[in-house]
Amino acid sequence: MNEPSVVAVSLSENKILAVGAEAKEMTGRTPDTIRVYRPLKEGVIAEYQITKAMLRYFIEKVSGPFHFIKPELMVGVPAGITSTERRAVIEAGLAAGAKAVYVAKEPILAAIGAGIPINSCSGHMIVDVGGGTSEVAVISLGGIVTSSSVRSAGDKMDEAIADYIKRKYNLSIGTQTAEEMKIKIGTALPEEKENIMEITGRDLILGLPRTIKISSNEICEAISDVLSEIVQVVKQVLRVTPAELSADIMDKGMILSGGGALLRNIDGLISQATGVPCFLADEPLLCVAKGTGVILENLDTYKKSLMSKK
Repeated sequence: MNEPSVVAVSLSENKILAVGAEAKEMTGRTPDTIRVYRPLKEGVIAEYQITKAMLRYFIEKVSGPFHFIKPELMVGVPAGITSTERRAVIEAGLAAGAKAVYVAKEPILAAIGAGIPINSCSGHMIVDVGGGTSEVAVISLGGIVTSSSVRSAGDKMDEAIADYIKRKYNLSIGTQTAEEMKIKIGTALPEEKENIMEITGRDLILGLPRTIKISSNEICEAISDVLSEIVQVVKQVLRVTPAELSADIMDKGMILSGGGALLRNIDGLISQATGVPCFLADEPLLCVAKGTGVILENLDTYKKSLMSKK
């Protein structure tokens, strides 16, 4: 299954109404009695109880309501996660009905999912631009040699687009609309042939609905600050990478994964800024999930290099 981490809760009855894609559709459209939560903020748990309920819902959806064997869970976490945040992930998983919870760092999962041979002795660089965090890591011999992460990624881009339109056009739009614009016409580098999209929002002066046209280069301008933060992190990791591995990376290029990697021309922007070739992984959105699956199937092989089990 492939669902966003969004939960809709009825405040009057204090019960969960919808989880995943169904709940995401309700975002920005709910009455006072219903609240939509995104229990994960910047890659870590922000709302513990809701995360627990969401995990339980997902586990039941996959294994049916009458499962007698408790499943083992494998959760991908940002490389820069603190021990407290990590403990919260493990506890939420156990409370949601898992037998054991393993935690693995997302850059390694993304690398495995992208088909990178992580156990070879040559260096590979992975740039994983997700929803809450962007992670950059150099991997060699099955472990992370240097890594860094920044808590600005897809979600921050959506906010930046909404802010830009508010500033420039006095128009208020929701994050759903901002995300749709990013996906349809967003670009990381200005283009000669611009794409145009019509959007409707609420005029902040008159308070009435208004429709405007937005070009892809305006989106490029809106998200430039978020993108430059991501580029800075890539440069930071390249600066502290040992010389031998730097040569490997220059030779093979870096791999881009995560939903943010689907933004047009982001590979061009990163290679322009760093001088290192940059390639998109196959199905970048699913790299981390695929890598998690590979590890779960070969738990014994990976146990040593990856995980501390609670």
